[in-house]
Amino acid sequence: MKKIILFLCLLTGTITAQNTNKGKFTVLQWNIWQEGTIIPGGYDAIVNEIVRLKPDFVTFSEVRNYHNTRFCDRIVQSLKEKGETYYSFYSYDSGLLSRHPITDSTTVFPEKNDHGSIYRMTSHIDGHKIAIYTAHLDYLNDAYYNVRGYDGSTWKPIPIPQTVLEVLKVNDASLRDDAIREFIATAKKDIAEGTIVILGGDFNEPSHLDWIRETKDLYDHNGLIIPWTVTLILDNNGFIDTYRTLYPNVLDYPGFTFPADNPLRPVEKLTWTPNADERERIDYVFYYPHKNLELEDAIIFGPKGSIVKSQRLEETSKDLFLKPEGTWPTDHKGLLVTFKLVK
Repeated sequence: MKKIILFLCLLTGTITAQNTNKGKFTVLQWNIWQEGTIIPGGYDAIVNEIVRLKPDFVTFSEVRNYHNTRFCDRIVQSLKEKGETYYSFYSYDSGLLSRHPITDSTTVFPEKNDHGSIYRMTSHIDGHKIAIYTAHLDYLNDAYYNVRGYDGSTWKPIPIPQTVLEVLKVNDASLRDDAIREFIATAKKDIAEGTIVILGGDFNEPSHLDWIRETKDLYDHNGLIIPWTVTLILDNNGFIDTYRTLYPNVLDYPGFTFPADNPLRPVEKLTWTPNADERERIDYVFYYPHKNLELEDAIIFGPKGSIVKSQRLEETSKDLFLKPEGTWPTDHKGLLVTFKLVK
């Protein structure tokens, strides 16, 4: 009798857990640092964390297809060997992974000379069509480094710019804004058809919501308040920054995703500005408002440690961290966002 009761309790618990998760899905934005090749065991760590977290969608940055292989095929096969079914398609620079069958895939902004890329896929969950976009934007003319006294393309020391116009002139010489405008044009077609639209990516650019009056004298912003281009374009077109929406207090929840501390690499290999505080929130998940979609949760995925002026430092902010179970394979922190589908 006790065994029957125990079985019924376990069964009830299983059903409750399934009901609790019904209608929810997760999106993981993750820069995997050259497919995990920089850190010993990095690729296996990527596989193991996906098996553990079971995100519905993964937006990858730094897909390189090393040794004439297709990363998307390798990662799907590796996950299959662990008992997890995922779907993907060929891409380069950025990539997509889905637990749900892919109904369409397109290149929105093709990679050329390492100036970034954007891809799109569609799928369905509970009868809702969802378009997931992945972006890894141009890393050159990275003007938030200029603010800190380093050239944003060569990372050599330079005089610190004195005006916002100087900074934005450098910033907009990149192809980041070009790529995001291509995304907007494509996404508007999805939106017009009633499709749920979500964008994850490493933008290589800070947010205008983070460089405000309250932070102008922090993190080596050197007194500047900057309306960074890419996030402002998204904001002006109605897209919502998941992390900053849930955590609007920039001082308590800076949400830094780069540079992450990684004990398996020397500090000098983890920083671009050895004498400055370069911490930034450059990995994002955005979405467009939809009557059937609610934003539920977001958490930084990765270690609490960061690199500040060539020193390993553990963050003391109120940011919440989902720490890895084993090896951390990258110099970025990821972002795991939970959405809920509603009638």
